[in-house]
Amino acid sequence: MVTNLGNSLFIVAGENTISTGESYLQPILKQQDLKIIFASYGGECKESSLQYLHKRANANEANVIIGMGGGKALDTAKLLAHQLKLPVVTIPTSASTCAAWTALSNVYSEKGAFLYDVGLFKCPELLILDYELVQTAPQYTLVAGIGDAIAKWYEASVSSGTSENTMIVAAVEQARVLRDILFQKSVTAIQNPGSKTWEEVVNATVLLAGVIGGLGGVQCRTVAAHAIHNGLTHICSHGSIHGEKVAYGILAQLRLEEIVMGNKLATAARQQLLKFYAEIKLPTKLDDLGLGKITPEELQKAAKIALAPNSDIHRLPFPVALEELIAAMVSTTAVVEIKDSMHCASTREIKEEVTE
Repeated sequence: MVTNLGNSLFIVAGENTISTGESYLQPILKQQDLKIIFASYGGECKESSLQYLHKRANANEANVIIGMGGGKALDTAKLLAHQLKLPVVTIPTSASTCAAWTALSNVYSEKGAFLYDVGLFKCPELLILDYELVQTAPQYTLVAGIGDAIAKWYEASVSSGTSENTMIVAAVEQARVLRDILFQKSVTAIQNPGSKTWEEVVNATVLLAGVIGGLGGVQCRTVAAHAIHNGLTHICSHGSIHGEKVAYGILAQLRLEEIVMGNKLATAARQQLLKFYAEIKLPTKLDDLGLGKITPEELQKAAKIALAPNSDIHRLPFPVALEELIAAMVSTTAVVEIKDSMHCASTREIKEEVTE
């Protein structure tokens, strides 16, 4: 399949993945008499790396870009291919995100703070999902992938649940199916790496989550959970990985729905997720992300970035004030009883007890 795309391969990977990639790919690709160049992306999908890779790919007359690694390596490869108008192949080395499939790349600062995303013209031409390769990744990467994937339901349903567009309806329904698969199979998968159930959960986090983004497009891809992730990268870029921040962001989004709208369904969903997270060890509060000693100024900074004018958080069906978002972010594990969900946010009665 790769040889149908071109014969000069420019392989983008992290420093640690390059050695793995060479031993994994060289024996296969050398049989095809292909030109192969490996290049490190520097650990972040960032503008300086893209400029460097752009020059190297052109200098080596690359006609196919291959991304190998985690989400940031794959995002870099996809965006590089997009800029060069070349085909791209993705080879995920973990199940931590659906980046191997999606027509989207996130761009970060030199320090790992989210800057902006770029919608791409198309999904990758080829995705190679090798279960044996994915199984070499640490288990926490799959757990993070579950957190990232399950967000599809909680974000798509709130932003696009009433859409009558056929493709968006399909995406939302697939997000519900994805959620159910993860609820039913994640614990068994984590306990039995390499099993059939484990493969099904890997398929869910890498493939099905990617399909949803492709079907629904930007309208139902991300909402508050990912916006909160983006804000958090400005204060804890390397203390946790993408799916862990997103998983926490889901709880904050649901808490926000409770605070602003008095949504009883959001309360029930959050309590269900708290139990699920405990079973698979996803973060439930800021302390779990290494932010137990966060200052009020840092928290406000993260919340302000999450509420930026172009933020996906504004796909929520209600406006969000800064103080409401901060309140949601610090009370993701709150036990809440809503006396009357029909009251407006300022008059309803809420009893809260933050569980530590």
